Amino acid sequence: MANIIIRPPHYIPDRLITPEHAFFNRRKFLRQMGIAGAGVVSLSTIGCGQGTAADAAPAKAPKTPASVTSSKTYPAPRNPDFNPDWVLTEEKTASTYNNFYEFTLQKDVYKHVDRFETSPWSIEITGLCDNPMTVDPMELINEFGMEERVYRFRCVEAWAMVVPWSGFQLSKLIAKAKPKPEAKFIQMWTAEKPKEMPGIAKAPNYPWPYFEGLRMDEAMNPLTLMAAGVYGKELPKQNGAPIRLVVPWKYGYKSIKSIVKIEFQKTQPKTFWETLQPDEYPFESNVEPKVPHPRWSQATHRMIGSDRRERTLPYNGYGDYVAQMY
Repeated sequence: MANIIIRPPHYIPDRLITPEHAFFNRRKFLRQMGIAGAGVVSLSTIGCGQGTAADAAPAKAPKTPASVTSSKTYPAPRNPDFNPDWVLTEEKTASTYNNFYEFTLQKDVYKHVDRFETSPWSIEITGLCDNPMTVDPMELINEFGMEERVYRFRCVEAWAMVVPWSGFQLSKLIAKAKPKPEAKFIQMWTAEKPKEMPGIAKAPNYPWPYFEGLRMDEAMNPLTLMAAGVYGKELPKQNGAPIRLVVPWKYGYKSIKSIVKIEFQKTQPKTFWETLQPDEYPFESNVEPKVPHPRWSQATHRMIGSDRRERTLPYNGYGDYVAQMY
């Protein structure tokens, strides 16, 4: 009898995979947001940008981290539950159009990361846990191994893409830290290196360093990934090197980059954009097409690399994995 292939609920056909050349290559979407005066004014495009492949800047070689992992680490084996037969495309364009405000409020982050040192790197794990530690990402990769997963990525600005991340489940790191029973949330922080991250000085009214948070059940969900690679190689600096979070059922700004600290906490922490605009960027920030952003609909999104609009799915299509938590 022939094998019957049952696709997981998040399966996306090949025709919907975002071309790799488009992933990092979106039009500049934000000018400096009136920050030079008394405070922050417009936060309409906080986590992502809009544009088409035609808006791409001419691409030079991507900026990649000073090797935190062995060349033998990549490519990581593809997890067969996350579409092993998908065809990926160019990396070059995909590494020249990013959002990382610590470097610039423009999208050409790759032009501003030369001074950013990603090796050596350490992550402090602290708070309500029995095994606090300070570790290098490579230690975690050596201990937990890595796999590749193709995830849909949904921006709060109503566009989407599909990305092959390499990493390990955050739940493995949480188990290693042994959180106490009273730990109900985790908070994470991005590096704050003003001498290496020129955008920090240009946005003095932002509450640096960048910080995000999750409920413990969200952090333990098997979809929640700590990613150290993309497109079969190490993360470029502009994409969150040397290690970042990927939470595919939430809007993109929840997936914090260049993590230096993780803390287990009893009460719900504030997050960076929630601090600035709580009505627009709440703590939960799940992808929900029926709940519009205050200034635009979330019912549909445009696939980056095309002008095609598609219907947005609740939880970005991952409801079978996460709906029970809400």
